[in-house]
Amino acid sequence: MPPHGGTPAPPQGPGPYGPPAAPSPYGQPTAPSQGMPPHGGTPAPPQGPAWQAPPPGGPAWPGPQQPYPPGHAGGHPPPPPPPPHGWPQQPRRKRGMSAAGVVGLVFGSVAAMFVLLVVGTVALRSSSGTDTTTPVAIPTYEPPASGHTRDPFPSATRDRPTRTSTTETSAPEETAEPPAQVKLDRGLKTNTVYRGGSLPRLNCPAGNANVFDHAQLKALILKTGACMNRAWKPVLDKQGIPFSAPNYAIAAKRGRGACGDYPQPGNMVPYYCPRNNTIYASTSAMARGNGRSQGYGQILAWNGGIISMMAHEYGHHVQNLTGLMDSWWDKTLDTRDRAGKLALSRRLELQATCFAGMWMRSVATSYPVNTSNRARLFWLYSKVGDYPGYPRDHGSPPNNNRWFRQGWERSQTYQCNTWMAPSSTTS
Repeated sequence: MPPHGGTPAPPQGPGPYGPPAAPSPYGQPTAPSQGMPPHGGTPAPPQGPAWQAPPPGGPAWPGPQQPYPPGHAGGHPPPPPPPPHGWPQQPRRKRGMSAAGVVGLVFGSVAAMFVLLVVGTVALRSSSGTDTTTPVAIPTYEPPASGHTRDPFPSATRDRPTRTSTTETSAPEETAEPPAQVKLDRGLKTNTVYRGGSLPRLNCPAGNANVFDHAQLKALILKTGACMNRAWKPVLDKQGIPFSAPNYAIAAKRGRGACGDYPQPGNMVPYYCPRNNTIYASTSAMARGNGRSQGYGQILAWNGGIISMMAHEYGHHVQNLTGLMDSWWDKTLDTRDRAGKLALSRRLELQATCFAGMWMRSVATSYPVNTSNRARLFWLYSKVGDYPGYPRDHGSPPNNNRWFRQGWERSQTYQCNTWMAPSSTTS
């Protein structure tokens, strides 16, 4: 069904997280259904990679470093060789260092320190991991030209307004102006949610739930869904965005929801339906696959893989609450060519993936997501995405990996602003 009223939804692809079984690892295309796209509960547009961004207010990337001038060894010629043994020694006159020598010594020290700093930085980077994805800098946030001038990403290094102390002769309370109400920005590039910052670190242990057991997996999905509420509610509340928790419909095999069947024929992905704010999923399809589509549990049996996918669907709920989904849908309707619609879909889906990375990081200590499981999560997201020959509506596997890592490593809502990312990172 159309996600936002009576407008028909654009054609949907197979979903970015549904690798099919042999010979293809990603899932096959499905006929467009009346409802959200098979992967993430939103009409399927395009997708892309995750990237890294600089701290708010800073430059995207530092420019090339200019080397310091080469150091000068001093200002003195080498001392004369000592006289042969037994010869009388002539008393040496004490010499002070010339001004040129002092300057040379200073510059020499600075040059040596610069060389050591460069060498140390290179060594540190070379030992920081083996992941081959390339980070991408997020553009600095720019407020719209409509007069909205408040900086959504205040930096601790910037000057903050100082408070003026009030006196006993201040104006009567009834004459004071009421506090200004915050006007929510529901745009794609400048949305109010980008001011939310990071998610709180939560205690959300998963235990040893078996993804191949319907009752255990369903209980884990509902439990972690409550943790997602606890993570996102304070972030949205602080920005004045009304919060409501999503509903869940978790079936052992299959069912029919407000936005279509789940799982859809030949697919195994869950989906989010904005019509009734519900996340639909089949535990057997996610764990064991459906038709030619390989299940997540067949790729990664650890329950964190499927839960991270559920966090992606929750990311669509966040997009719905913040107006991102409405703005995306309006822009999709205004876009005539198919390539443009798919490009928008990819940005929407990859943003939800970035939000999923943020949440998994927020519960990493208690879930737990240790170093080994983190590597397995990153590996999983390098295996899911658009498969050659199918609609490119969720993003390539490398870009899915990058955007999940973006949410995990940067852990700031504005770092998930796929709408300001280069198109190469959302392909």
